[in-house]
Amino acid sequence: MGKGKAAIIAMLSVGVAWGLGAAVANPQGGPELTPEQLRGKKAEDVYKNIKALNGVPADQVIPAMQFITASLGTDCEYCHVRGAMDKDDKLPKVTARKMMQMMFAINKENFEGKREVTCYSCHHGSHEPAPTPIIAEEGPPPMPPGGPAMGGHGGAGGPSVAGPGEPGGPPRPPALPTGAALIDKYVQALGGADALAKITSRVEKGTITAFGNRQFPIEVFAKAPNKRMSVMHMENGDSITAFDGQTGWLAIGPRPPREMTGPEAEGAKLDADFHFATDIKQLYNRFRVFPPEKVGDHDAYVVVARAEDRPPLRLFFDKDSGLLVRLIRYQDTPLGMNPTQIDYADFRDAEGVKVPYRWTLARPGGHFTIQVEQIEQNAPVEDARFSMPAAKAGP
Repeated sequence: MGKGKAAIIAMLSVGVAWGLGAAVANPQGGPELTPEQLRGKKAEDVYKNIKALNGVPADQVIPAMQFITASLGTDCEYCHVRGAMDKDDKLPKVTARKMMQMMFAINKENFEGKREVTCYSCHHGSHEPAPTPIIAEEGPPPMPPGGPAMGGHGGAGGPSVAGPGEPGGPPRPPALPTGAALIDKYVQALGGADALAKITSRVEKGTITAFGNRQFPIEVFAKAPNKRMSVMHMENGDSITAFDGQTGWLAIGPRPPREMTGPEAEGAKLDADFHFATDIKQLYNRFRVFPPEKVGDHDAYVVVARAEDRPPLRLFFDKDSGLLVRLIRYQDTPLGMNPTQIDYADFRDAEGVKVPYRWTLARPGGHFTIQVEQIEQNAPVEDARFSMPAAKAGP
């Protein structure tokens, strides 16, 4: 298999939401694993030769492997033998087990079992962690008059360095808005809660750019409260990602459709929330605001939204317009959280509400961009469209 084809299959295998998707591959060969085979079972009940992830839910094994590949900048075959991934023939696999056990021990003994240290903490995208500091290309910033501030006094007998807001010091930074205020501004920027409530379905048509600037036609169907389906038309058949209100499912070309596993379905459920802007405060109950960061050409306030029953969410609201220009959601794994970043742009008015005509979804393994060319609001969309079709009987 060539590297190009392998890269495409790898991208499909992680299920890129609302454009690309796939069933859960069996890393040890054989038929693909269904959610029924994974649900309620531990890793060692489904996979062979499990030694470091004993007791982990079976449907979290593949997300955990994806976290490792992203953290180390490698592919599966760096540790595993193709076609026989249960074998221990490669030294990096043996080492990886030791590193996971070390990481679990560090978190248990130093952070009360909380997952503060992960593979990425040391590796930062390289299979060899950097043991020494990097020499900066530029020198350090100039020292303030009198040397560095120590205990509020200038070094070497120099003048004291005033703090923010103190006489002679820099101005105090402005107070940050609350998370609730930023969300309310976002709702108003979209057209207001009443206008949003009047839109209950949407059909979008456009193009998706993926696989190295290749373009394919795509259709996206959405219906309140939480149904969504994208259909990417490829040469060998349609790639479908859908959430029917209860369950997420995926299909590619002639392959039979498959139900999503738990972790992937949670992300699909969030993406399918038709009135997400007005539902944020019900989905999350704690919001922390951080100073603006750059998102493209925009300065955007950063809001970290949290709830007890789900991973955190990072929301980037344009400082001027109030629109949501970036969202980062996370898929929890036993080793760390896999991020999915969605950037929204090209907002236009569509029957009284603002809609992004372009969004880019990025994960550590790749990204794609959808450019909408046509939107129909309150289009008739039957519920049956979102239902997973029955698999056709084979020969």
